[in-house]
Amino acid sequence: MSLLPLSDLPGPLPACPTPAATPTPTSVRPRPRVSPGRVVRHVLTLLPLLLIGAWAVADWHTVQDGALRLASADPWWLLAGFFFTCMGWLTASVVRQGSIPERLPSGLLVASQFAAGAANHVLPASIGAHAVTLRFLQYCGIPLARATASLALYSLVKPIAKTAVLLGFLVAFPELLHLGELVPDERTLLLVAGGVTAALVTAGVLVTTVRPLRRPLLGFVRTALTDARILHTRPSRVLALWGGAAATPLLQASVIASVGFALGLPLSWTQVTLALLLASTAVGAVPAPGGIGPVDAALVFTMVTFGAPMSLAAATVIGYRVLTVWVPLLPGALVLSIMVQRKIL
Repeated sequence: MSLLPLSDLPGPLPACPTPAATPTPTSVRPRPRVSPGRVVRHVLTLLPLLLIGAWAVADWHTVQDGALRLASADPWWLLAGFFFTCMGWLTASVVRQGSIPERLPSGLLVASQFAAGAANHVLPASIGAHAVTLRFLQYCGIPLARATASLALYSLVKPIAKTAVLLGFLVAFPELLHLGELVPDERTLLLVAGGVTAALVTAGVLVTTVRPLRRPLLGFVRTALTDARILHTRPSRVLALWGGAAATPLLQASVIASVGFALGLPLSWTQVTLALLLASTAVGAVPAPGGIGPVDAALVFTMVTFGAPMSLAAATVIGYRVLTVWVPLLPGALVLSIMVQRKIL
């Protein structure tokens, strides 16, 4: 026990000084390294906008011509065409949901199809739309094999449903069957049959001769058949898949007819719909971005065959492309970039 008079000190006891930490070489923080994944994600975020800007510069004449023609058109019919365009995105979401057994988040599904529309008009043969949808399905927890099988079922159902709608129109309106100029000749039919046969034979040879392709391909076919069987036991999925696929060309024709009515096109909705079905069936397999180009030329030719003036038919197709491609392209690219940035795609 200390006898020092501690109570007489003028202030509190001084604290013991702590030794200063000597800097060590390991205490120096290394410069953060740039992650390659982060760089790739930033590039993918900006890539849709860059591609759209380049496409707008290359095809500026078409955009300007279509915009000038739409400026003098009936705004109410154009509004109807925009409504049918929006319904097309919802219908695409319904068909995508009908091709997968799991329940997908509806809001993100519609957003993904809106973004897929922008990607579809940049890459040919629907590669962009399928890539966006594939990434979205994987984000929802769908395995890669089953997501790919869903895309294959979607791609198979759409032409079958469109052909069924075309046959239904031809049966319901037999007076429109006198279209000798639209019937392909024997040479064209032989070329188409030869192309289909060559594709099937090539696929068969690859499967039988290349062993590394055999197992994954057989697994993919097994998965696709299993999911298709499960889906067709659910009436809601059957209605969404086949009903939505059948409604898609009707909505596209409604957009074209609305633009045509706004410009004074002397054709009925039935004639415009049949013209679109014939044109897309004839040249829809040509790998062009969003079908732009071959389908447009065939559509103009078909509408002229039905009695529309060439200039008015071309203006209708240009207005249709402006309304369905250029108007939603920038918002769709922004949605695509946001979904990529948030790691949904």
